Amino acid sequence: MAWRVFGLLVVLSALFAVSISDTSINIGNVESAKIQTEPLSAHPDAQKFQFQAEVNRLMDIIINSLYSNRDVFLRELISNASDALDKIRFLALSDSKLLGEGDAAKLEIKVRADKHAGTLEITDSGIGMTRDDLIKNLGTIAKSGTNAFLKKAAEAKDTSNLIGQFGVGFYSAYLVADHVTVTTKHNDDKQYVWESGAEQTFTIYEDKDGEPLLRGTRLTLHLKDDAQEYLDEAKLKDLIKRYSQFINFPIFFETTEVVEVQVEEDAEEGEQASSEEEKPKGDEETDTSEEKDEETDSDDEDIKVSDGDGEDDKKPKTKTEERKSWTLLNENKPIWTRDPNDISEEEYTSFYEGIAKLPGKPLARSHFKGEGDVEFRSILYIPDKPPVGLYSGTTEEEKEAIKLYVRRVLVTDKFEYALLPRYLGFLVGIVDSDDIPINVSREMLQQSKTLDIIKRKLIRKGLEMFRSLMKQDEEEVEKKEDEDEEKDGDEKAGKPKSKYIDFWNKYGKSIKLGVIEDTSNRGRIAKLLRFRTSKTNTDDPYDWASLDNYMDRMKKDQDHIYYHSGSDLASVQESPFLEKLLKKGYEVLYLTEPIDEHMIMNLPDYDGTKFMSISKDNFKFGEKDQEEEKTKSKALKKKFKPLTKFLKEKLGDKVSKVKISNRLSQSVCVLSTDQYGYSARMEIIMKAQAFADPDSFSYMTPKAKIMELNPHHPLVKEMLHMVADGGQDERAAELGHLVYDTALISSGYLIQDNAVFAKRMYKWIGESVGVDADEEVVEEYPEAEEGEDNKEENEEGDDSEEVSGEDLAAEFAKFEAEAARSDNEEAPAGDDSEEKDEL
Repeated sequence: MAWRVFGLLVVLSALFAVSISDTSINIGNVESAKIQTEPLSAHPDAQKFQFQAEVNRLMDIIINSLYSNRDVFLRELISNASDALDKIRFLALSDSKLLGEGDAAKLEIKVRADKHAGTLEITDSGIGMTRDDLIKNLGTIAKSGTNAFLKKAAEAKDTSNLIGQFGVGFYSAYLVADHVTVTTKHNDDKQYVWESGAEQTFTIYEDKDGEPLLRGTRLTLHLKDDAQEYLDEAKLKDLIKRYSQFINFPIFFETTEVVEVQVEEDAEEGEQASSEEEKPKGDEETDTSEEKDEETDSDDEDIKVSDGDGEDDKKPKTKTEERKSWTLLNENKPIWTRDPNDISEEEYTSFYEGIAKLPGKPLARSHFKGEGDVEFRSILYIPDKPPVGLYSGTTEEEKEAIKLYVRRVLVTDKFEYALLPRYLGFLVGIVDSDDIPINVSREMLQQSKTLDIIKRKLIRKGLEMFRSLMKQDEEEVEKKEDEDEEKDGDEKAGKPKSKYIDFWNKYGKSIKLGVIEDTSNRGRIAKLLRFRTSKTNTDDPYDWASLDNYMDRMKKDQDHIYYHSGSDLASVQESPFLEKLLKKGYEVLYLTEPIDEHMIMNLPDYDGTKFMSISKDNFKFGEKDQEEEKTKSKALKKKFKPLTKFLKEKLGDKVSKVKISNRLSQSVCVLSTDQYGYSARMEIIMKAQAFADPDSFSYMTPKAKIMELNPHHPLVKEMLHMVADGGQDERAAELGHLVYDTALISSGYLIQDNAVFAKRMYKWIGESVGVDADEEVVEEYPEAEEGEDNKEENEEGDDSEEVSGEDLAAEFAKFEAEAARSDNEEAPAGDDSEEKDEL
């Protein structure tokens, strides 16, 4: 890439020199780059010099540095042909005679490949070039005939738009050709031929013997040995459809088809007669015998296929031949230039299938025109299914999702930085603008303010498309609620089928990613989020809650939006952290995907209401409930202080503190984390990263947890008695460790020392059934009775067991008797001998 940038700088330097001197570099005259000695007005002694360039080197840079993909040569040449057609059409508005009559009046482009000659032809019926035009336009590097034409048109206040600007598109032909012939005819001049091999010189001569052109230009590319692939019909069709399918003028491609044609009998007989005359006399006897054999065979065949009417059926003889025909390749019209009210649903769907290469109807679309600082037209679609690899880490699909056109010519669908942000990478569509700045080659777009404006508008329209789906669902829900009010309770159904929830199930991860990455639109995107909550029916696939739904159901004194994360819905619903919250009637968001909690961390509040994790140390209820719990817990803290102090001492660095919990109603204990630390789910996700560096986020995952005890649970009360008595300190410590390890699991964390936990658990299990944990493990084997081993071996069976000959003979005799009995019962009369022989 570095050498391309360097080459581009060299070219731009040369072009800059050309512009300041008001001259151009002529291929046929290297010495035209003369030194000028006109003094500058800035200083009386200063001399003015002109940059000099070696034409061969400059041509090499233009051909091999400006284009990174040589497939675009065909697009460049077809675009130039379209410019020529636009010119003659514009001039014909004031003088219709310029178009001529009959075939001359047809404005079209034709492409033909000749594999035998190794040439590719692009012919247009445009304005053509005079001899002077050939010298000026093709013999001067970076001379744009289109640009000069537009300047004249601007003086006449014309509004036509042509794509040509810098005039280097023609030289892209040398990407694939080592020699180019240009045959052209202008209304005001004779037919001329221009030829060059991208060297210092070119030749021009009057074309007296070639195929005459009514008007226009024919480019003949003599392809290089390594570019013969561009003679393949399939590849050429693909390139034309890919880049130029929306050109205003019809593009015809010459195709070859192998067909079978019937041979006329007279012609066939004549050929046979001539072939018989040419045969040597020595072969006549052989030929005669062969003919007799053929006649005999023919008679036999006639007898077999006769239809009974006395006439013979003769199959007509055929032969294969190649037929050439012109096929229109750009049948699709740029529907984005039309009024949306005039476009049918079938046309939108057909266009979607063409650009997205996906079957079926899209979920939604948006057809709009951007106005203001930059004018452009665009159509965006939401595919029915996510593109392959959308969430697998590949970004190629995202870069190719939007196709960028400049005046209906495809410029690129692969951006160094995607035209849409990553979270909208699933959208497909087109953008067509006349205002996009194009660099020296059309495939190199300048990073400009224009593209930034288009990007912002595309994002806004994409979000509006999502909101329109959401509003449709809200209207359906309101309608359903009105209908349910008129019905009895038993007749009420669940949530109606939702287009937006279908969209959410497929692209919800992208919306969450947008909350993380798009800070400027974070508020708009947050309204699109959907959650399963403690107040939604998890059995109903369409019962999801938005943040607005949550806000409407909040308690009056509730200051936070509560959420809890887990590996799946069941684990979140069964979490002990929810016990007191659900009992008091609070709603909790269920976060079950790895991206969820990371998203919430980047969304500090929603309409001024902050989010709060119910597994963090800073958790609190609404104002009223919080004061009530605080009042109740004062006496409990004092009562259980010996236990909390004892457990903190015995557990040591495993916990940062032990306290009485106000969030538990049924569970014994939970482990919460610091307000600014990772939750249990987030900690597991971070550790599971393929290239995770534990040191980089260790400050977010402190080893010490906060142990919260349920003072109302019988087990906790018993632990308090054990500590208060003072005689069971060791047993109370073991129980404390066991409660801590169990709380780790129920709170969603991973146990650090599995072996110690297992040993302690087995000990307590043994004691519960009366087994001493210190009892020695002794290996004991019961004594086998005499003959018992042989009996077991016989029962198990042995594949290698030998069978005696007498047993085999008896089995075979039994098999023969059964076979004979079967034959007597089933075999029909007269077939006994055959059946027996077969047996």
